[in-house]
Amino acid sequence: MDIFEYQAQKAAKASGPLAERMRPKNLNEFVGQTHITGQGTLFRHAIEKDRIFSMILWGPPGCGKTTLARILAGETRAYFVHFSAVLSGVKEIRSVIQDAKDQQTLYRKKTILFVDEIHRFNKSQQDAFLHHVESGLITLIGATTENPSFEVIAPLLSRCRVITLKTLSSADIAAILEHALKDRERGLGDMNLVLDQDALSHLIRIADGDARSALNCLEIAASLLVSENDVSHESNSQSITLQVLENALQNKSLLYDKAGEEHYNLISAFHKSLRGSDPDAALYWLGRMLSAGEDPMYVARRMVRFASEDVGNADPSALGMALSATEAFKFLGHPEGDLALAQAAAYLATAPKSNSIYAAYGKVKEVIQHSGSLPVPFHIRNAPTGLMKNLGYGRDYKYAHDYKEAYVSQEYLPKKLREQLYYFPTERGYEKIIKQRLDKWRSLKKGNAGRKG
Repeated sequence: MDIFEYQAQKAAKASGPLAERMRPKNLNEFVGQTHITGQGTLFRHAIEKDRIFSMILWGPPGCGKTTLARILAGETRAYFVHFSAVLSGVKEIRSVIQDAKDQQTLYRKKTILFVDEIHRFNKSQQDAFLHHVESGLITLIGATTENPSFEVIAPLLSRCRVITLKTLSSADIAAILEHALKDRERGLGDMNLVLDQDALSHLIRIADGDARSALNCLEIAASLLVSENDVSHESNSQSITLQVLENALQNKSLLYDKAGEEHYNLISAFHKSLRGSDPDAALYWLGRMLSAGEDPMYVARRMVRFASEDVGNADPSALGMALSATEAFKFLGHPEGDLALAQAAAYLATAPKSNSIYAAYGKVKEVIQHSGSLPVPFHIRNAPTGLMKNLGYGRDYKYAHDYKEAYVSQEYLPKKLREQLYYFPTERGYEKIIKQRLDKWRSLKKGNAGRKG
């Protein structure tokens, strides 16, 4: 690279997006993820000793996956290749493999291959470099927002260590924003900007743990303030207020604190509206939370829980509806996926209600706490070996399908707990059918009337 190319590259970097300019250069600059970057951790040790191993960096957007890979690239003596699963295919993979062989043969260098969004590779693409990861020709670093158990083929996953990253905390996002405002070389320090507390809180809320999103929003707000007030290097400090931020982002701040009282007030109102069979109120509170920046997956998890706790077997389809809405949101994202959550909320609110499963499981946990680990009755134990059979495992077990209506009177609880009942279905929805069936079976069991059919 000559001096002109160097100056052009330097200028392009200086004018690049704030999120890219502020990307940490080493672990000491990196904010958050201390469970993997702190002193004594495996990841830090691998970087400091240049003993990089194949790994999958799994975490939400903007949590630092690509940054950690770039820090690793800057610290290692190995040949480092940045590869995008979105833009590349098998042909490009083969080219990388050939380069790796050349590096090994000509320079005795290892090759570290960083694959961004590795979940976008299909099976054949992943198979293309499986053997080379196994042989040690390539050390693979994959980054993904999706669960690698589902998106990475098992043979490849077994040769990598999964490093799980967490959503950045509010304190982490605040520290990143503060650093960007003060840094005069890479950040906005020469603009003399101050971020008001209300604006900071709103920015943290809408960023939702995504550092890239937070920095992008800050840059937009700063640009608007500069254009309106002609902020210069010599001017007095200017404040990025909540109003400035709202004008820049076209995102109205609502009264909401995801870590405070209002968070719990709104989720409580939503839950009680569902339980009270009021779809209008449930949809309103759902909209309030999503509009204020609540994590949609938090709301989805609460609905999945509600489907079992408050609907239960009165409508067994409720759990499937809640789970389907969760998957639909993952597939569509915001705002298109919001409608799936709204559909599930309306369904749950109008479903017949029963907390019988919730109550039954609560009783079971109490019994377990007081009775301890009672032995499994011998007749329902598995007997895979001759010794176990001789000890009586499985003896006198009655196979239900050999009996009329596939039911036979038989004890399944430990002897100490026999005749105890926990589940009492209601007369509502599908549980009415379950209750009729269960009453019949319990009556037969009580009378010991099971007969071979």
